[in-house]
Amino acid sequence: MGKGMKAGKKPKVGQAQQMQQLQAMQARLQAAQEEIEKMEAEAGAGGGAVTVKVNGRHEMVSCVIKEDVLDDAEMLQDLIVAATNEAMRQIEEMSQTRMNSVTGGFGF
Repeated sequence: MGKGMKAGKKPKVGQAQQMQQLQAMQARLQAAQEEIEKMEAEAGAGGGAVTVKVNGRHEMVSCVIKEDVLDDAEMLQDLIVAATNEAMRQIEEMSQTRMNSVTGGFGF
């Protein structure tokens, strides 16, 4: 308790307003997080030979592979990694942009 505050005493108006602002910010952050989880990013590699889609929870939700790259396992592995990394980079950028719009760039 602050200096001069007694148990059961209500906070001053400024403190109550700050508490409301913090609660509102928390609600906006929660809503933004829910939006981010629903976002999806898609990236391809090898001229579209492999296309990967990830969601805002950083989970791969789909991977499409064209038949003409199936006979080269090493190249296919590299393409999957490249497409996945790019999709993850995109979703991270989208997430940061959304959170910055809520926090004003303070990075909570």
